[in-house]
Amino acid sequence: MHIKFLLLFITVLLVTDVSAFNDALIVNLPNGRIRGRDNNHYYSYESIPYAEPPLGPLRFESPRPYTRNWTDTFDATREPIECMQWDQYKSGADKLHGVEDCLTVNVYKPKLPAVEVAENGMPVVVLIHGGAFMFGSVRANGHENFMRNGRVIVVKMGFRLGPLGFLSTEDAVISGNFGMKDQRLALQWIKTNIARFGGDAERIMVLGFSSGGVAVHLHILAQRNFTECAKVAASFSGVAFNPWAITHKTRERAFELAKHLNCPDVSSSQLIKECLQRKPAAAIVRGVRNFLVFGYNPFTTFGPSIEDAAVEDAFLTRSPQQIVESGDFAQIPWLVSYAAQDGAYNAAELLQRMPRREELIEVFNDRWYDLAPYNLFYKDTMHTVEQMDDYSVALKRRYLGEKEFSIDTYPSVQRMYTDVLFRNGVEQAIRLQRQHATSPIYAYVYDNPAEEGIGEALSHRKDIKMGTVHGDDFFLIFNRVGRTKIRADEQIISQKFLRMLENFAAKSDELSFGNCKFVDNVGKEEYQLMFITNDTCINKSILTLPSF
Repeated sequence: MHIKFLLLFITVLLVTDVSAFNDALIVNLPNGRIRGRDNNHYYSYESIPYAEPPLGPLRFESPRPYTRNWTDTFDATREPIECMQWDQYKSGADKLHGVEDCLTVNVYKPKLPAVEVAENGMPVVVLIHGGAFMFGSVRANGHENFMRNGRVIVVKMGFRLGPLGFLSTEDAVISGNFGMKDQRLALQWIKTNIARFGGDAERIMVLGFSSGGVAVHLHILAQRNFTECAKVAASFSGVAFNPWAITHKTRERAFELAKHLNCPDVSSSQLIKECLQRKPAAAIVRGVRNFLVFGYNPFTTFGPSIEDAAVEDAFLTRSPQQIVESGDFAQIPWLVSYAAQDGAYNAAELLQRMPRREELIEVFNDRWYDLAPYNLFYKDTMHTVEQMDDYSVALKRRYLGEKEFSIDTYPSVQRMYTDVLFRNGVEQAIRLQRQHATSPIYAYVYDNPAEEGIGEALSHRKDIKMGTVHGDDFFLIFNRVGRTKIRADEQIISQKFLRMLENFAAKSDELSFGNCKFVDNVGKEEYQLMFITNDTCINKSILTLPSF
């Protein structure tokens, strides 16, 4: 009798434990129940749709909220699928992968919070991934560092990329900015639902790297009510004033794509739209290769653009400069940064060895005037060939003098790429925005080279030191897939970055890196910049941002 009672008692305990285990993985959403995954020290809830699949007649349309209800428990253990893209980092000639149905959010929650959770829940960090608006995915940037610390919930989103996300005929037919509108809808979904996962909807930080940083800045500028979705924001190595942030002459590009895909009649936007909606998504995305002039350049062939004011749900109808000067943007604490040698993306590609010359960079000696306007994004912003040629001459003279393009002058070319593509835009953003903002603007430059970075991946070599390249700081926060070598000093810096962002999300009224407190740029005549190196952080008031 006692044995039967003991067995019954054990069975009850087991059932109770399983039930408790299952309950921790179950979240009730308006669409129904979802079940996540236990990852030892955190829970994950992945591939949750926030929008209807943008297929068929919904291609080249603004996203529509996902409204279907689940009768069974939704399986949120499936890894997120990449949005269809022509990926610069995929080896081989065919760089296509991903699917068109990819509009999902992914939530990662520490199982055992490291600090006492406030009554309204944990702070939330929302990531908008990078990839030049052309490629990238939520899977490329790991969330494990945050999960090990256990102080915030992390949310990542998928959004349309390349021509599927940013094709525009500059009218209301194909308005463009679909990828940005996807992000906008995803942010609304997060704001509405994050409390169900234990997050605090009033303590959300939105951050992004590279094009993700540009996207964050555009959300600040384009949505005066962005403060309803986020309390603080951060843009790592990407702002709306970078020359590649806004795509120009998009109507010409849309017509050209339709011709490449053999659309029978391209006499109107509507006919182009109807034709491209019938084409396989893969054919449209493969069309990217027809716009690449030199390697993967221009690296943003389809990106955010200024929409026709008649578009009903337009995302962006004025240039970033016009918006900032009007003062009509979201007033939100904002962190902006750049890396000392950010320009290694995409300059490192020039170091690739070629069959009939030492390095690819030597092509510039014969084709500088042809290629520079594409690589450095002034082809579509200058009115005449003479203007482009004059600018090309001035750039070469400023950075190389009378020297030729070679592996010996590569550092000068990389500095040119850094200044033109990244640093100058950060400087312009701070200079203009500090005059019209009422919320703090913080800034830092990172100068501490990684052992393995984007430069090595693009150049396919490790014998050249490129300095602190694009992402060397960001990938200490959201670790890059495949990066394994993290030095002791980088581990310390990583923790300082994590704590910096965790505290920023939690408190929003102050920002510090280790013992160094950031200084606000708003209202200042000099730039307030924090210099972060391998073992120091120091604030400086300077007249211009440094070019390394």
